[in-house]
Amino acid sequence: MDWHTLISAKRFGLEEFHEARHENRSEFQRDYDRLIFSAPFRRLQNKTQVFPLPGSVFVHNRLTHSLEVSCVGRSLGNDVSKAILRNCPELQETFLPEIGSIVSAACLAHDLGNPPFGHSGERAISTFFSEGKGETLQQRQPDGEQLTAAQWEDLTHFEGNANAFRLLTHRFEGRRNGGFVLTYTTLAAIVKYPYSSRLAGKKSKFGFFTTEEESFRRIARELDMQQLNDDPLQYARHPLVYLVEAADDICYQLMDIEDAHKLKLLTTQETQELLMAYFDEPRREHIRQTFHLVSDINEQIAYLRSSVIGLLIRECTEAFINHEKEILNGTFDGSLIKHISPRPAAAYSHCAAVSAVKIYRSRDVVDIELAGFRIISTLLDLMIEAVRFPEKTYSRLLINRVSGQYAVHAPTLYGRIQAVLDYISGMTDVFALDLYRKINGNSLPEM
Repeated sequence: MDWHTLISAKRFGLEEFHEARHENRSEFQRDYDRLIFSAPFRRLQNKTQVFPLPGSVFVHNRLTHSLEVSCVGRSLGNDVSKAILRNCPELQETFLPEIGSIVSAACLAHDLGNPPFGHSGERAISTFFSEGKGETLQQRQPDGEQLTAAQWEDLTHFEGNANAFRLLTHRFEGRRNGGFVLTYTTLAAIVKYPYSSRLAGKKSKFGFFTTEEESFRRIARELDMQQLNDDPLQYARHPLVYLVEAADDICYQLMDIEDAHKLKLLTTQETQELLMAYFDEPRREHIRQTFHLVSDINEQIAYLRSSVIGLLIRECTEAFINHEKEILNGTFDGSLIKHISPRPAAAYSHCAAVSAVKIYRSRDVVDIELAGFRIISTLLDLMIEAVRFPEKTYSRLLINRVSGQYAVHAPTLYGRIQAVLDYISGMTDVFALDLYRKINGNSLPEM
């Protein structure tokens, strides 16, 4: 792959560039602004990241997480851009100096497709079809319609990344062609797993549903991305995906630890030891001296966390530059975070191990997963039944609750199921819970 073709300001859904604009924003900065002001992005403020939405202690939600990932992604993109330009100054006249803007925009969008209740929401949707009541949909229906093998893989491996790509590119009812009409490069930088769901059985994740497969082909052809397989479809990652992934890896790991400290799942000593392990002794001594100047414990943890973020940005930048050739060749293996120096790599692995035990298996986190499973499974069961048999009285009542942008009357069974998934995955935690309670008769609208 070549940087000259990998970065394009062409917009998805438009045959040519927008008309010339007399403003200082680049096309990629316009992508960022378009995402910031969008309704799906605003809804992230009411979607679970890891911990239940805040009570007396404010923890991260999907919105704050996405904003922080975007900041780290911008730094990574800017640093990588400067390093590449030092080695290849002839790229100065291309779009390569815009990498920071592209990565920051892609980071904003990376979680837009995640359903309510964190990653448990994804599992709830997948298992509804693979283990739950939705399992019967794999069989031929009374009207003779049957889902294809590829469509069934889409459902049983439901993936927030693929759903984000659909949200950004699909033409929903009453909307314009091209979805958000983002630039081709920003869209490519979001697709972490650039292959079909038919490979999900082996790789567990995928980047686009069957309905968006041709859309991704168009983007990949335009950017001259390396195709690895045609059937099932598989491409090498766009290089900027590695920077988006690294920003996400850095933020979720460190911010979850900081949240766990605020919620007293980790003691101050445990938290300091986890984060100090990233540094050699001279740097640790400098941090300890800073602690003498800042007595507030939360500020000490925040300073330590920010120091680790700075270190990991430098490490991931170096890893990208050191492996740029393999990344462009499509032969790079793993994530950037797996190619950093031994000391921070060991500290990161230890943080991940501690988080798995003390954070992701904590009672509050498990409780929100249990609730999420029940709520999403119930909504799926009722809504899919409604779109399959819309002539029933109760079905009409449920369908009337759905926004007109969702194609609940699509001519195919798969299209109607996708409309239900579009509707439910776009819900906030609070909206999903409120609808669940009303459907079950546990609450009524205020009179």
